[in-house]
Amino acid sequence: MPKLLQGRLALPAIGAPLFIISNPDLVIAQCKAGVVGSFPALNARPAEVLDQWLARIIEELDAYNQANPDQPAAPFAVNQIVHGSNDRLQHDVEMCVKHKVPIVITSLGARPEVFEAIHSYGGICLHDVINNRFAHKAIEKGADGLICVAAGAGGHAGTLSPMAFIQEVREWFDGPILLSGAIATGDGVLAAEAMGADLAYIGSAFIATEEANADPAYKEALVENSASDIVYTNLFTGVHGNYLRPSIEAAGLDPDNLPESDPSKMSFGSGGSSKAKAWKHIWGCGQGINAIKSVSSTADLVGRLQAEYEAARKRVLVA
Repeated sequence: MPKLLQGRLALPAIGAPLFIISNPDLVIAQCKAGVVGSFPALNARPAEVLDQWLARIIEELDAYNQANPDQPAAPFAVNQIVHGSNDRLQHDVEMCVKHKVPIVITSLGARPEVFEAIHSYGGICLHDVINNRFAHKAIEKGADGLICVAAGAGGHAGTLSPMAFIQEVREWFDGPILLSGAIATGDGVLAAEAMGADLAYIGSAFIATEEANADPAYKEALVENSASDIVYTNLFTGVHGNYLRPSIEAAGLDPDNLPESDPSKMSFGSGGSSKAKAWKHIWGCGQGINAIKSVSSTADLVGRLQAEYEAARKRVLVA
């Protein structure tokens, strides 16, 4: 467990950064509830807004910590898309350095200069990986920890079984490991630890919260659907990911006969690609959504996960 998280978590979990959906309201609520809240830097548009978001998050969490010295909020994280088409990367990293963001999550590329910038003030870097080869590369280039994105994860996801993935990485890496992939219950959080991860990485469950910046119809779709309603495709971004079948059908497409996309056409620039705008109403989601029974506050969701986690621990001890 990274030192900056010790004694700061009500649950060993990080709220995954959700494109468009994660905003300061959600991040602050997650941190106050006792899990790491995070958001993609690109959610703050235009670029100048990122400075304002970071200032607000830090100010509100500092005030909360002063009022609750015995139970401080969890730290927060910012996700950086480290892809060649992201023309905001330098600016956004500079903002993280300016505000000394405690945790930076990097995706779609491992860049030593980004890791060095975050390390310059004592921050830590966690890197998304979908297989053991990419995990080795990330650590070799300077990442502090790994987010193993296994089969069933929402958004950009891998295809490996979580059990196989964690086992492979733990053979050689003894640093922080997070597991992503269909975790939406406290039982799942405990299972992630049992497999060898330090923290669970939870995304889809937080979409169905009051603070999340998501269409109400999107939130209700999470409540109404289950794992069999998830489609794995690279059509919408150029990177394979999981999406809700009903949203694909609503766009006039056949979920069972989707064409392949050209990965070289990915775009994460400051204005957003026209392709991304065209697929605005295609909803990303992981396979763990059957556990989502209603739209709730972030505090209530974390409370439910925490209660399930403690109950699962007791069952294991009794067994």
